[in-house]
Amino acid sequence: MTTIKDSVHDYIELGPVAEALLDTAPMQRLRYVRQLSTVQLVYPSANHTRFEHSLGVYHLASNAVDQLDLESSLADRLRAAALVHDVGHGPFGHQTEPAIERHLGRHHDEIEWLLAETELGTALEEQGLDPAAVAATVDGRGPLGDLVSGALDVDRMDYLVRDAHHTGVPYGTIDHARLVRAFRIVDGELALADGNVATAESALIARTLMNATVYRHHVSRIAGSMLDRASERLLADGVLAPESFARLTDDELLATLADHEPTADLARRLRERSLYKRALWARRDAVPDRFVEIEYDRTRDLEREIASEAGVAPSAVILDSPGDPSSPESKARVVVDGEPRRLETRSSLVAGLDACAREIWRLGVYAPPVDLDAVREAAATVLDVDGDPAP
Repeated sequence: MTTIKDSVHDYIELGPVAEALLDTAPMQRLRYVRQLSTVQLVYPSANHTRFEHSLGVYHLASNAVDQLDLESSLADRLRAAALVHDVGHGPFGHQTEPAIERHLGRHHDEIEWLLAETELGTALEEQGLDPAAVAATVDGRGPLGDLVSGALDVDRMDYLVRDAHHTGVPYGTIDHARLVRAFRIVDGELALADGNVATAESALIARTLMNATVYRHHVSRIAGSMLDRASERLLADGVLAPESFARLTDDELLATLADHEPTADLARRLRERSLYKRALWARRDAVPDRFVEIEYDRTRDLEREIASEAGVAPSAVILDSPGDPSSPESKARVVVDGEPRRLETRSSLVAGLDACAREIWRLGVYAPPVDLDAVREAAATVLDVDGDPAP
C-alpha cells in the first residue's frame, strides 16, 4: 500500500484502486490546476492544487466508508468518485467554468464523457468499477452520492480546511474528523448523528467567513472576471476548440492568451497583477433586482452600454453581478431526538448567517485605473445604482 504525506491530513494511505487512478494522465493534470486559481493574487501561499485536494477528499471518504461499514463494492465506488471528483475542471477551475458551460453545456461534475474517452475509464474498469456509476456519484446521484456531492460532503470538508491552511486564515478550520465520525445512514441518505447540530453549524460558519475573506475577495473577483472575458474571446475567435480549452492547465491557458493578440494585454495584466480596479462596488440593497445574476449576453450588452456612456473602449468595462448567496450546508440532515431534520429547521444561526452572506454581496464594475471616474459615473447611470466611489 502506498502512503502519501499530506500537509493537512498527515499520512494518506492509498488502496489499489486509488493507485491505479492516480497514475492516469487526467489525474496527473490536476497537479497543474490551482485549487484557488486567482486567490493566489491575494494570498501568495495559496498555491495548492486540485491534485492535493483530490487526495484529501479521497482520504476523508475512505474514513467515512470505513466507519459506516459499507459493503466493499459500494465503498470502492465512493472512494474512487471522491478521488476523481475534480477531474472535469478546466484551467483555473471555477473561474473558467462559465465559459466552458456556455460553449459545451457541461458542468465540471459531469464527467461521464471524460471517463468514456480517456484511460481513466479503462483504469476504473480494470479495477472492477463501472465508470458510469462512478460518474453518477461524482454528480451526487446514486447510493450515498451525497457523501461526495451533497449538503455537507467530504469535498467541502477538505477544501475549507485546506484553503484555510494555505491562505493562512483561521476561518475555515472545522472539526472534519468529528463530522466524518458523526455520519449515519438514515432512510438511505447521509445524516449526522444526534447531538451534532453545532458540528454542522461550524461548517456553515466556516464557509460564510471564507466567502467573505477568501473566495469572494474583490481582487480575486476582478482577476476572475478578466480571465472569463479573455477566455470567451479566445473561444469566440476559434483559437481553440472548447474541448481542447477545457483540458488546458493554468499555465497553458495563460500562454495561449498571451499568444493571441486580442487577449495578450489581459494575459499580461494577469501575469503582472496589473488588474482592473473597482469603479463601482454596490451593496445588494442598492442594486435593482433586474441587475442581480444577469445572464451572460445581457451582461455584455450592459458593459457596452456603460462603455458608450463613458466614452471608453468596450473592453475597458467589466460588469460582475453574482447570484444571490445560498447556504447548501443549511440543507444538511441532522438527527434530533431520534428524527432526521434539516439544519435550517433546528438552527437559529442559519437565518443570521444567510443575512451575513447577503451583507457581503456586492455588484462590481471594473475598469483600468485611467478610466475609473468615467466608468463610475456611466455605470451609476446605466444600472440605476448610487455611484459612490469604491473603497
